[in-house]
Amino acid sequence: MEIRYATLCKQGKRRNNEDYLMLTSHPEQSSWMGIICDGMGGHAHGEVASKTVAESITRYWEKYLGYKDDQTKVEKACHNAFRTFNQKSRHVEMGTTMVMASIQNSLLTIAHLGDSRCYVLRKEEGCIFQTIDHTSISEGWEVISKSFFTDCPDAVEPDVHQEELLKGDKILLCSDGIYKFITPEALTEALTKDTSPEETIQILDSILEKNGHDNYSAILMEVTNL
Repeated sequence: MEIRYATLCKQGKRRNNEDYLMLTSHPEQSSWMGIICDGMGGHAHGEVASKTVAESITRYWEKYLGYKDDQTKVEKACHNAFRTFNQKSRHVEMGTTMVMASIQNSLLTIAHLGDSRCYVLRKEEGCIFQTIDHTSISEGWEVISKSFFTDCPDAVEPDVHQEELLKGDKILLCSDGIYKFITPEALTEALTKDTSPEETIQILDSILEKNGHDNYSAILMEVTNL
């Protein structure tokens, strides 16, 4: 298995960047893992929340790299991260979304909490999978129903999806600062072009530099060989 990838994480027009991403690569073991966390606006220390959760889950994944990727592994990683996150918060309300994708041989494992997203695209088929946001509307406000949030362990219930990858498949992880300021048509067009991950990321960046109003982060991975 060979994977080519590119990343993007920018402040945009916000006062500070509360997004945080990490990507680890172990090609000798056919293993890759990417994660994006987006600190929740309206609460304190979003940048601390996102960094803490991303680093904690990545450390867990690295520690258990040889274990089979499955729902149990995801849940243990998230519960372990919540304990670290909750201790770090010191009962100051803070929160973050999370989306991750792990590739183990040809098996893709996706997990998410909140409204950061994952898209899987396949040649000649387009988007074959997209995460469903954990959001609802309450009194005119968008509310995130699942996330890492201070003293709320019950909200840490990630949705998990697995998919067998084929050559040419693309996996996009992104915060809401990507898809809320690019039309679905423009996003699909950028992702289905016959361009490298680096070139595609540059296309997204140029659009968001003009149209974005939020932090924006993305990890794009492409299966180049099985």
